Amino acid sequence: MARLGTELAARIGRALITESNSSFQTRSWNPSLEQTLHKIGFRDSLNPSLVARVIDPHLLTHHSLALGFFNWASQQPGFTHNSLTYRSVLKSLSLSRQLNATESLLKQAKAQNLTLDSSIYRFVIDSLIKSGKSQMAFSVFNEAKSQSLDLGTETSNSLLASLGSDRCFKNAMEVFDEMNNRGVGFSTIGFGVFIWRLCRNGDLGEVLRLVDAVKRWNSLINGSVIAVLIVHGLCEASRTSEALRALNELRIRGWKPDFIAYRVVAEAFRSLGSVFDVNEVLKMKRKLGVAPRSNDYREFILCLITERRIYEAKELGEVIASGNFPMEDDVLNALIGSVSTIDPYSAMKFFHFVIGKGKFPMLLTLSNLSRNLCKHGKIDELVEGGRVREAYEVLQEMRKKGLDPDISIYNSLIEVLCREDLLRPAKRLWDEMFVIGCGGNLKTYNILIGKFSEIGQTEEAMRLFNHMLEKGLTPDATTHISLLEALCQETKFETAVEVFYKHVNHDIMPAQNILKTLILNLCGKGYFLVASKFLCDLSHDVGHLDAHVVLLKCLADSEEVPIAVEHVKQIRGNSPSILQDICTKLLAFSSSSSNPEPILRLLQTLSQECVISIDSGNDSWKHV
Repeated sequence: MARLGTELAARIGRALITESNSSFQTRSWNPSLEQTLHKIGFRDSLNPSLVARVIDPHLLTHHSLALGFFNWASQQPGFTHNSLTYRSVLKSLSLSRQLNATESLLKQAKAQNLTLDSSIYRFVIDSLIKSGKSQMAFSVFNEAKSQSLDLGTETSNSLLASLGSDRCFKNAMEVFDEMNNRGVGFSTIGFGVFIWRLCRNGDLGEVLRLVDAVKRWNSLINGSVIAVLIVHGLCEASRTSEALRALNELRIRGWKPDFIAYRVVAEAFRSLGSVFDVNEVLKMKRKLGVAPRSNDYREFILCLITERRIYEAKELGEVIASGNFPMEDDVLNALIGSVSTIDPYSAMKFFHFVIGKGKFPMLLTLSNLSRNLCKHGKIDELVEGGRVREAYEVLQEMRKKGLDPDISIYNSLIEVLCREDLLRPAKRLWDEMFVIGCGGNLKTYNILIGKFSEIGQTEEAMRLFNHMLEKGLTPDATTHISLLEALCQETKFETAVEVFYKHVNHDIMPAQNILKTLILNLCGKGYFLVASKFLCDLSHDVGHLDAHVVLLKCLADSEEVPIAVEHVKQIRGNSPSILQDICTKLLAFSSSSSNPEPILRLLQTLSQECVISIDSGNDSWKHV
């Protein structure tokens, strides 16, 4: 019987996903999905266990379908949800971070006096933490606490770290006390991030009290790493004397500070100009300090990145790098890639640290760095202060090591070079790409065509345009708009028309949109007759009425009424079926325009000359 239920659940899940993928309203609940369920005909078998089995595992990654199926089931006669169905749908919503829906369902379950197990609360809290909602996660934590549920070590420590990172110390202390009272083990990540941030606000006595409390329950915490975090937090708060005292207090408690911790305190005294204290700390380091174990910091930093505590990973990485202490290659690559998403300038520091060690970041790391530099508008870091030369050296070094630079790296560099008007280096990069067999993609061509069009080098832009067509690359709207604007600016109308028709050959719908851009550019230069002839010569499929409306509006605004009259006569002769729609749109333009008089005068003239007529009864325009 259980096997039949499992097979039916799989069948329902597959049917919903298949129907959703083929529906116009993909990934949202709609009547066609309910019809699909009706066709399967399982009403008599519908029960909470089946609903839960359909959602978990089959709809876990399809939150809209999971919630839709959950709601559909609740509407069926005689059906009532239980903790199993709530668990499955909340799991799906948590995985996709649908916070509002999750909160609503939790309230529903509470209103129905349903007992939810601890796993549900873990899913929800983890989802909220990953979404940066530590306060909301704390509220859910309190709900679980009121039911005496065990959230486990991993979730509790993750929440403690999140609240500490967000400086929500009052709430963090409540979590700490609950963990301490229940005997939940503290992790280096959980306690470390919390105590690190607390050191900037709490006094040393409170910090040491917490250290003692943790040591009573847990001997697995890495004391040397915690020591670095504590003294760094104190020094960042300008409490260097307390940091010096902390070195001794932590050593007495068995958490031996390593060379990194002593250096942090020594450098803090150095910044204050206290040479005596610097020397005293360095003496303590030689006598009492232990060498840092790079693997300890490797695990800690990688865990920080996994937990999305990127700012903390960045700070600790900077502390280690500033002292020239060793870091593993995978840690440095992870730091460059992750830190570049929030602070590209700091990511470049880690990049230089790697290069200074005679090593080179992974290709994927370089691609991520380049992408994030562009995204944050900080790629100028590659060109400021002679970094263009450095960028070339990077590419040369990659080739020496047998690595093929990714196309995104070339695109990023070419883009910034063009933005800085450094066209000669950009062309050199372009040439180098083809020498090594790294052909440009659509983005490469758009960057260069856009730049050459911008500076009026239309011949070079056209050469690139034809080159991409020969390669079989399809231009997009960005390509054509750049070219058309430049060609019209230089009154190269025949070439502009040729470019337009090449786009028509690829795709009519985008061509219709680009057509309006071409007409606007022609009218902007005063070439109304050229625009009119061009439109009238187009086939009906391509000659979209919006382009005619644009031209007639431009003619009305420029008081070129005779040309407008002749143009409408041409439309009446070539495509009479669209004339009524054109006039209706013109009239709509006049209604919404702040200056409707030119359009109204044009319409009046067209009516007076019997080119069009107005039906005063229903205000619709008709051709004569």
